[in-house]
Amino acid sequence: MGVALTMRSILTAFLAISALAATAAAASAETGNGEWRYATSLVEEQPKYPADFQRFDYVNPDAPKGGVVRMSDTGTFDSLNFVPPRGTTPLGLGLIYDTLMVPSMDEVSTEYGLLAEALKYPEDYSSVTYRLREGAKWADGEPVTPEDVVFSFDVLKEYNPQQAYYYQHVVKAEKTGDREVTFTFDEGGNRELPHIVGQLLILPKHFWEGTDDKGNKRDISRGSLEIPLGSGPYKIKSLIPGRSISFERVPDYWGKDLPVNVGSNNFDEIRYEYFRDDTVEFEAFKADKIDWRAESTARVWATGYDFPAVKDKRVVLQMFEEPYRTAGLMVGFIFNLNRAPFADPKVRQAFNLAFPYEDINKSLFYGQYTRLSSYFDGIPLAAEGLPTGRELELLEEIRDEVPPEVFTEVYKNPVGKTPTESRNNLRAALKLLEEAGYKLDGNKLVGADGKQLTIELLLNGPVYEKIALRYQQELAKVGIRLEIRSVDTSQYENRVRSRDFDLMYSGWAQSMSPGNEQIEYFGSESADRDGSRNYGGVKNPAVDALIRKIVSAPNRDELIAATKALDRVLLWNHYLVPGWTLRASRVARWDRFGHPDPLPEYAVGFPQIWWWDADKAAKTGMPQ
Repeated sequence: MGVALTMRSILTAFLAISALAATAAAASAETGNGEWRYATSLVEEQPKYPADFQRFDYVNPDAPKGGVVRMSDTGTFDSLNFVPPRGTTPLGLGLIYDTLMVPSMDEVSTEYGLLAEALKYPEDYSSVTYRLREGAKWADGEPVTPEDVVFSFDVLKEYNPQQAYYYQHVVKAEKTGDREVTFTFDEGGNRELPHIVGQLLILPKHFWEGTDDKGNKRDISRGSLEIPLGSGPYKIKSLIPGRSISFERVPDYWGKDLPVNVGSNNFDEIRYEYFRDDTVEFEAFKADKIDWRAESTARVWATGYDFPAVKDKRVVLQMFEEPYRTAGLMVGFIFNLNRAPFADPKVRQAFNLAFPYEDINKSLFYGQYTRLSSYFDGIPLAAEGLPTGRELELLEEIRDEVPPEVFTEVYKNPVGKTPTESRNNLRAALKLLEEAGYKLDGNKLVGADGKQLTIELLLNGPVYEKIALRYQQELAKVGIRLEIRSVDTSQYENRVRSRDFDLMYSGWAQSMSPGNEQIEYFGSESADRDGSRNYGGVKNPAVDALIRKIVSAPNRDELIAATKALDRVLLWNHYLVPGWTLRASRVARWDRFGHPDPLPEYAVGFPQIWWWDADKAAKTGMPQ
């Protein structure tokens, strides 16, 4: 047990990272308002690399090209078109597309030009203009044009509700030069908008407005398994719908010699195999059908890797902390605030008091996890101690709308390391439930209507069932009936999208520079919108006020103060039962690959900056 949240695809992961972007300070080789800039940074005044840099420090510029890497995923896919929200796209789809900008892996939220060679924006941040590189082209040889950029922005806003919502303040994109596109905003002073526009995946207008090989007009608003045209370093080689997909390196890729690409994209082929069951997927890895496995289950990591290839070191086990160095996280059991029991914060707090984390961590997680105590857990934006300084000033402005504990107590999760502590937690939970209008009737907790308090926990498959069963036992001690409902991924996503649940387990990743995505996560305007990531339906004027402070923060200090204040308000409203985390990736791999040493500060970089090592492969044995 103990399962980490995973992304469904490289593309989805990219969009999720895009949704973490916040205040954008741009870096320039020139000075002055509205000058062309070669990079943007969400945190630093100037990026690490100068305008004339030749490569990133962390890559091996002499990395050999060649070899095959075999990856895997649990589930399936039914579309190669990421624009419409319906359908599931495969892992790796982002390999065939380029973006305007690309992040570095050894800086915090800093990006350099890829399709775009430069950007500029006015002092009031009311727009941004991107200048495309001369020579950027699609795999069919056609140039990447401003019309492609405008088309991509327009179709994402029209057909993808989440992207439309996220880019709601970007009112239009238009061609303003032979290689220039200008995005206009509906407000000034929002320093994040110039940056996040650069993270758009760009699509070929001429392809999507053309016809397929059967003469049918393509429709970008619908799912499709037709192999799409891209501009990126890879193209789709082959696929078996729902089962496997293979990407091959484009030898004449237009951007292969750009500084941002030197030492990258080294494998000739990257394959993804799909499995319906994680157990079968693990057996495939053990049988040398898969090269790389990110282990999400603590029990398997502790007990499952005892097969011969591990013992004779043909399979390497390694923990990577790099991806977590700038990533905040909050996951947990999220309450649907539209369901009557959870409208009362006392009921929500009682559910936290009843959660037997220490027992679960010991018996099911093999002691590998720590409990989360912040919505920005693990990064410097997490609230600490009692509020002071500017943070306190911001909270004082909304004092009447926040729980009084925000000012007087440091938020801490209940601890139940001993039987006595656990019993005390349950007594405190029962007291809160009684204050909320419930009472024990024998072994049942009943409301004013005489009915037992019954809650359904919605699970995405059976992975969390053992955890849920242990939670069920503890809630029964205070008379609450917890019903556990495990459904397949499609049904789970549909129910979460429409908020058809009482309780579910999910959460949010956070960057070092929070911004507009906080509206999507916790803002009142996203609370009733199907498919938003405001899963519980938070509607809180104090939260809204602090989000506005974050989005419009004029400097880094103001952003940090507003973010810490938001953290406190969210925690003390008990919108979820905080979960757990391991701030490292557990990875098992067949020892056939080389990688830069050291790895970049903030990423593992696999497979992007790794390479096939023929000498290691000879010792380990060729893939089965």
